[in-house]
Amino acid sequence: MPTPFPNSQTESDGSAVIRALSYNVRSLRDDPEALARIIDACAPDVLLLQEAPRFFRWRKKLARLAKATNLVYLTGGAPAAGPAVLCSLRATVEHTEDVLLPLTPGRHRRGLATAVVRFGRARLGLVSCHLGLEQAERQAQSGLLLDRLGALGVEHAVVGGDLNEGPAGPAFTLLADALQDGAAVAPWGGTDTFPATGPARRIDAVLATEGIEVLACGVPTDLPGVTGSDLRAATDHLPVLAALRIPAGE
Repeated sequence: MPTPFPNSQTESDGSAVIRALSYNVRSLRDDPEALARIIDACAPDVLLLQEAPRFFRWRKKLARLAKATNLVYLTGGAPAAGPAVLCSLRATVEHTEDVLLPLTPGRHRRGLATAVVRFGRARLGLVSCHLGLEQAERQAQSGLLLDRLGALGVEHAVVGGDLNEGPAGPAFTLLADALQDGAAVAPWGGTDTFPATGPARRIDAVLATEGIEVLACGVPTDLPGVTGSDLRAATDHLPVLAALRIPAGE
């Protein structure tokens, strides 16, 4: 029997167990109903999207996804050049900011969707990212991401992203040296995330600052309500789901 995935809860000491889901949704161009079923089954407290809609009627498309999954839109989409953050009503939002990264000539603009939220006494920074297609570009962007993470002014933070390279790549390595790579710390479920129809590479990740306890992290292949057919139909990436215990603040 697969190990049950931890549920969201607030602990007696004020710490919070949350579910964080990172997902490249390819601008919702595939099967939106399959996508909504997967997200709903994962029951995330925070949803860190990459390739969220960012052109015609992008707000309406994100609002429709939020409604279908019982979440609310926080930030991102067009203003962040693709990354976006949604959350459950369990979260209290303190601050949001969309950040555009320097443009690499001839490439798509990249950005970060960031937020600071609270779950009871647990305060948490959030960053959704989608790194570039060239190695040097990705490495520079990962350094800028870490700088932005430090500027959030929080002790604990979570990053979800499509890193466009595997754990041996320099950008992934830079992030994993500074943060906890959830799937390496507490592996659960599936491993590889791309392509969805025949996953062969782990290029998507949930990472957390030190002090956060990673309880489980991986592709939710064994989660009740998540089917292989939906995973293949929803988008071209597989999602990464993490259960994290966030310490209570002072």
